[in-house]
Amino acid sequence: MAAPRVLAIVLAGGEGKRLMPLTAARAKPAVPFGGIYRLIDFALSNVISSGYLHVIVLTQYKSHSLDRHVAQTWRMSPLLGNYVAAVPAQQRVGKHWYLGSADAIYQCLNIIDDERPDIVVVVGADHVYRMDFSQMVDAHVESGAGLTVAGIRQPIGMADQFGVIETDPSDPTRIAAFREKPSDPVPVPGSPGEILASMGNYVFDADALVEAVTRDAEDAGSKHDMGGDIVPDFVRRGEAGVYDFIRNDVPGSAPRDKDYWRDVGTIDSYFEANMDLIAIEPVFNLYNDEWPLYTGYTGLPPAKFVHAEEGRLGHAADSIVSPGVVVSGAQVNRSVLSPHVRLRSFSQVTESVLMDHVHVEHNAEVRRAILDKNVVVPDGAKVGVDREHDLARGFTVTESGITVVPKGTVIKD
Repeated sequence: MAAPRVLAIVLAGGEGKRLMPLTAARAKPAVPFGGIYRLIDFALSNVISSGYLHVIVLTQYKSHSLDRHVAQTWRMSPLLGNYVAAVPAQQRVGKHWYLGSADAIYQCLNIIDDERPDIVVVVGADHVYRMDFSQMVDAHVESGAGLTVAGIRQPIGMADQFGVIETDPSDPTRIAAFREKPSDPVPVPGSPGEILASMGNYVFDADALVEAVTRDAEDAGSKHDMGGDIVPDFVRRGEAGVYDFIRNDVPGSAPRDKDYWRDVGTIDSYFEANMDLIAIEPVFNLYNDEWPLYTGYTGLPPAKFVHAEEGRLGHAADSIVSPGVVVSGAQVNRSVLSPHVRLRSFSQVTESVLMDHVHVEHNAEVRRAILDKNVVVPDGAKVGVDREHDLARGFTVTESGITVVPKGTVIKD
């Protein structure tokens, strides 16, 4: 049989309220991550590496930086008819923006009609992971289901944070029930301490997807959400299958990061996912050359470390240091430094994430903090050291003690 024609749709219109203030001026998928990437790069890298080269990115909320990143970075060969195209909300079916992820697809059915795919892969744009979607597509085609949902094993105690998949006892590849954040979850058969959580990645027969979102659009009581409405509809009709992520075999992955997946929907989870990158044996390995992660940074000079005097050593340990960074007589520990960061003499940065063009001046200290783009920490200032002082300055401080300084802030004291 000929390989199915596959169209990939990346849902990238998320507002990301729980990531404020990082999403105050950008869509959640455009949030920088891991030094040189944006969150959307992980979804797009996985789709492209899976061999699917017809990709649309549905955008809506504060999408300028996201649209620009997709246009400048994700350019495919037009000679071969391949593309990654950002598609903004167009009000094609009425004077309203996208009402939910299912409505976003419904409003763009013209694209599916133009492409005429056999299979549609639908993925979120704000998770950190590696996945070969071609293996999931093969399993979907073999199953005969109209929809296949990717499920990842999570501790049963975290069930109230996810949409939970309950499988058919007679066929573990079929979904018997799909429940949002249940307090009484049903564990994975044979693994009483785990549940199957939805990853927000789906494979549809194209005709089944078109029918489902069209039917959903006519339902005045629907929230028009993929996980909340479309998946349960397929489950009720006995047409939903599940693909256990543990089956996915990504080239170059190791047992430590084989089934890594993080929903970075909160400040704490975003911070922790960045920290996952910097261990000697990282929980998520950026350095897997067999399944590369693509992004747009080019033409930057190498990172530079200067001054080797007693008490004034330009030094970074257990850290990611991006191109264009200059560490000038500063100390860096367990941190992620994005391009063009400048650290001046006698400053200290510990367990922090610094985004592009952050400047930390002489004798300043940054501890357990996220500094958004273009933040300036002046001489002698401290961030993440005194919680009450950080709150008084208008910074966000999470319950776990992560301080977030908004984009473009020039700290006064």
